[in-house]
Amino acid sequence: TIIKLIASTCASSASSTCEKIQLEVDCSRLNVSRGATRYPDVSKLATNYVHGSIPPQDPVAATEEEPTETAASHKREERLRKFRELHFKRNEARKLNHQEVVEEDKRLKLPSNWEAKKSRLEWELAENEKKKECAAHGEDYHRVKLLEITADEAERWERKKKKKNPDTGFAGYAEAQFRQYQRLTKQIRPDLQSYEKQREESGEDFYPTSNSLSYGSHVPTKDGIDRMVEDVEKQIEKRAKYSRRRAYNDDADIDYINERNAKFNKKAERFYGKYTAEIKQNLERGTAV
Repeated sequence: TIIKLIASTCASSASSTCEKIQLEVDCSRLNVSRGATRYPDVSKLATNYVHGSIPPQDPVAATEEEPTETAASHKREERLRKFRELHFKRNEARKLNHQEVVEEDKRLKLPSNWEAKKSRLEWELAENEKKKECAAHGEDYHRVKLLEITADEAERWERKKKKKNPDTGFAGYAEAQFRQYQRLTKQIRPDLQSYEKQREESGEDFYPTSNSLSYGSHVPTKDGIDRMVEDVEKQIEKRAKYSRRRAYNDDADIDYINERNAKFNKKAERFYGKYTAEIKQNLERGTAV
């Protein structure tokens, strides 16, 4: 269509048939796409060509420009491909950031000691599974557990146990009695059924006031007396078997000549240590008067 339009335009300005034929041949050799790109108005392009403003297109030059356009399109495709990859990476990073924010928000909403509770529950679950496995094989769980504990772990646990409940030895009858009271109260298991029954029977008198006269009227049951007798017998039996040598401290000062003298010095230190501390320090420094 473009070739015909150029030919018709040229024919209107040509004066002879030979000139028309020559113009059609020259128009067929013209690179129309290049001319259309540079000059959108095809009529103007044909007119300029007729008047000699635009020289005929060289086919060799047009062939040389085709590889240049192919290389440019290849670069454009390469850039578009890189842009698509960057777009996908940006979307992926946005999703990962959103997931991390959600996880962090969940962690912040958890209690402060959640990690310790979680590890404790996991340990208890593994412990129960191990007990069931030992029971299925007919093995003693405590014996199997001791076989799996190393010497370092056992020593660390013993230090932790001593730190939690240190045994300072006999420091006085009052302190020994208080320690026994705490130990016994931890072993008490209340009978909730008897408690509820007694509360229903007593009614308002179950919660005494300053005007209540029901104090001391409780009569223990036979089962309660039997439990108390059994507990007392266990204490007597344990006390008879209890025999332990006190731990020896290698770093302590040696201020005794025999075992009996060491016991006497400990007793004297317990009662009079705070009064004789300054005198003892002066004697050690050599500044005593």
